[in-house]
Amino acid sequence: MWKNLDTRLAFNELVKSECVSLKKALTKNRIQEFVVEGSAGFQFLYGARQVDKNILAILQELADESHIQDKFKALVSGEVINLSENRMVLHHLTRGQLAGSVIDGNVDKRAFYTNELQKIRTFCESVHSGKITSTSGKPFTDVVQIGIGGSDLGPRACCIALQNYAIRTKNAKLQPHFISNVDPDDAFQVLYNLGERLDTSLFILVSKSGTTQETLANEQLVKAYLKDAGLNPSKQMVTVTSETSPLAKSSDYLQAFFMDDHIGGRYSSTSVCGGVILSLSFGFDVFESFLQGAHLADKDALNPSIFENPSLLDALIGVYECSVLGFPATAILPYSQGLSRFPAHLQQLDMESNGKTVNRFGEPITYKTGPLIFGESGTNGQHSFYQSLHQGCHCIPLQFIGFASSQGGLDIQSSGSTSQEKLNANLIAQIVAFARGKDDSNKNKHFNGERPSSLLFCKNALTPESLGYLLAHYENKIMFQGFVWNINSFDQEGVQLGKVLTKTILSGGADETIQAYMKSISK
Repeated sequence: MWKNLDTRLAFNELVKSECVSLKKALTKNRIQEFVVEGSAGFQFLYGARQVDKNILAILQELADESHIQDKFKALVSGEVINLSENRMVLHHLTRGQLAGSVIDGNVDKRAFYTNELQKIRTFCESVHSGKITSTSGKPFTDVVQIGIGGSDLGPRACCIALQNYAIRTKNAKLQPHFISNVDPDDAFQVLYNLGERLDTSLFILVSKSGTTQETLANEQLVKAYLKDAGLNPSKQMVTVTSETSPLAKSSDYLQAFFMDDHIGGRYSSTSVCGGVILSLSFGFDVFESFLQGAHLADKDALNPSIFENPSLLDALIGVYECSVLGFPATAILPYSQGLSRFPAHLQQLDMESNGKTVNRFGEPITYKTGPLIFGESGTNGQHSFYQSLHQGCHCIPLQFIGFASSQGGLDIQSSGSTSQEKLNANLIAQIVAFARGKDDSNKNKHFNGERPSSLLFCKNALTPESLGYLLAHYENKIMFQGFVWNINSFDQEGVQLGKVLTKTILSGGADETIQAYMKSISK
């Protein structure tokens, strides 16, 4: 079942297939036909991607030949999919049951995750009601997550995405903040901005191992700052960690919430890693709706037909663009200010998962995997890097994300249209402009076109449910691509080398080259 992409018959058919010209193909009928309906109000529109019915048929063959659904079902049933670390992959289980019971030793993992959810609910209700207070006896007003990588990017992106929703629906509870970079200026800015609210700020220390260097350094910095202000850190800090970490039973924290080794950091937004801060910021019911949206996407992902499975079709077209057409990158372009940090999260999620040159058995592969990921919210991106996307040397596929309505409800009619209508008009204009281009005798104003794009469009606004669906769509897309490429999307050895070398430098065991560098930057 686990074979390299270039051994698949369908892959060789894709290599021989003729690429589609978007200038010729992009018609009304195509736009209406090339749509996959998803749950939570989402549609995946792929009429501006360089595929036709022949290529789509081959992509379905590739999905079947690669045993995509068999692998997905094995994953959610608790088989060890992460071979290099001998671990199951269970982030889907944090938001719902897709298969039978998953047992680790004597532990029912779904029961373990739901028990942690109940702990979050109880704790947050106590904080929001004023039952649990700060050192000064006052109710908490702010919450600060201390973590890095998957303990920061996903939860931060989701908190930013839901702030306007929470304000409009009166679900805003504690004001969220994040400290991630070991650069002390990151912590300084957050702590300084808290000002007089420092004594009513609750801190969440997130480290699965309990040994993350940057996170523990920031913890000590924050604790020293609190003590200098006459506050007791143990009354203003909780931890998110594993049951076996040194943080798990420490009296330094109000409470410990647990995750496990079967959920990678970048896939942990629907676990306690994201759940504690999202629930403290907006209420547990909002987090629960977020989980429901993710579960809906997971159920859609179980469909074996690419024409009824948005994340699978998105994944397969992406494999075609990267491994056959040779496109080096993908741009994530959300036309929603709430998703301003979503591309940064997807950058880690995708590139840390699929940026590999060996297969799941550690053997070298020769085909391209894992495109570079970057992006920015529209219309800001239009006034930044779109110039290169339109007329630059590299053809980069684009993934637009849009919503029918705004979150905050603030809008105004001007020049014959509302602000939301202007936003979505910009979105559609870009899709068509990238595909069709523009002929002009003045070469400076000539656009080649043939730049492929797709659109994930929600008929509603950005809500907890639609955010959960969107997040899980990309998680599943990345997983499916890893299956097709025959790589392990759930380890990240490339992250470790620099960490190990950093410890060597700090312990004084560096070689002459490193010592020369350190000397050159010393005071």
